[in-house]
Amino acid sequence: MGNYEFVAPCHFGLEAVLKQEIVKLGYEIVRVEDGRITFRGDESAFARANIFLRTAERVLWKIGEFTAETFEELFDKTAALPWEDFVPADGRFWVTKATSVKSKLFSTSDIQSIMKKAIVERLKQKYHISWFPETGNEYPIRVSVIKDVFLLGIDTSGESLHKRGYRKLVGKAPISETLAAALISLTPWNESRILVDPFCGSGTIPIEAAMIGRNIAPGAKRAFRAEQYRERLPEQLWKKAREEAEDGVRRYGSLQIQGYDIDRDAISIARQNAAAAGVADDIHMQVRAVKELRHPKKYGFLITNPPYGERLEDRKDLPELYRQIGEAYRGLDSWSMFLITSYEDAEKHLGRKADRNRKIYNGMIKTYFYQFLGPKPPKAAPRESDGGKRDE
Repeated sequence: MGNYEFVAPCHFGLEAVLKQEIVKLGYEIVRVEDGRITFRGDESAFARANIFLRTAERVLWKIGEFTAETFEELFDKTAALPWEDFVPADGRFWVTKATSVKSKLFSTSDIQSIMKKAIVERLKQKYHISWFPETGNEYPIRVSVIKDVFLLGIDTSGESLHKRGYRKLVGKAPISETLAAALISLTPWNESRILVDPFCGSGTIPIEAAMIGRNIAPGAKRAFRAEQYRERLPEQLWKKAREEAEDGVRRYGSLQIQGYDIDRDAISIARQNAAAAGVADDIHMQVRAVKELRHPKKYGFLITNPPYGERLEDRKDLPELYRQIGEAYRGLDSWSMFLITSYEDAEKHLGRKADRNRKIYNGMIKTYFYQFLGPKPPKAAPRESDGGKRDE
């Protein structure tokens, strides 16, 4: 399969979604942990994982893993890693971020400083130089420490993968693109079904749905840090991955995706973002309050991220808002609703207990993905032209 190991962080609670994506790309899963997946692949994974993964936050090129409980141990074990296999003599390297959870070494600034010194000492010996010009490509190192176990990786993505390149403008409390894509993936929705987001804001859920429906790779229109690593990764590798993405776009058929919001400015922003993503023709955006939500067709999906009331002054409005959501949903015969919120009394005011409830961390906010399941649509009737076979 390949000699490279990668680590892909994701939102806590969405590991299964990311795992499925990585397997679909053809790479080997090494380990699944809270908030991250370790996988193995060949050099194509540098490009394909960055371009195709919808729910990963970034792709790290794994350097090593060890346990350390003292700063002396941290220095020695960092220096023992084969840094010369990752960073060239002119490379610019630094520990860009360190996180520490339930570990004896908890000062992230000290962790960063000591590890940088250890890397320098290792590379001095290997390259036989005492000063590093750091005029070459950037090799930012990310470190995660959980219960004294250090995991080190070089960030191959650059900007976080949620930055697809289409969201030039944002509204209030936007949901991230990676989380929106994951939520859609947790539902039975597909490109042949209706999808409505009555709180679309800057349009992220409808846009991500349209990109999934069209099979548009999320990273097809942006650049990545590892593209600079020409001494290891030829330009042709990235060109081939982008050609694969372009060839995979589903250009036929129409999508039934709608985005509504009570805020006229939000709808304007959503339309501009949809145009930047290349899916403006696939989404109907309209100013509409949730209490006015109606739809003549059956078996559709509501997938939405309504206000949480994170600000204390907004919480007083939540009971009435969620009552309106529940009333609108009851008027949609045979529909399913998928709703993410941190509001603890959501089910009470929606007027119905969810069929399923999944806990997901949106950053540091604990949220619940409530799933209200409608009936499945009837199977298509046999057609004479296909010999009596039903449509798949």
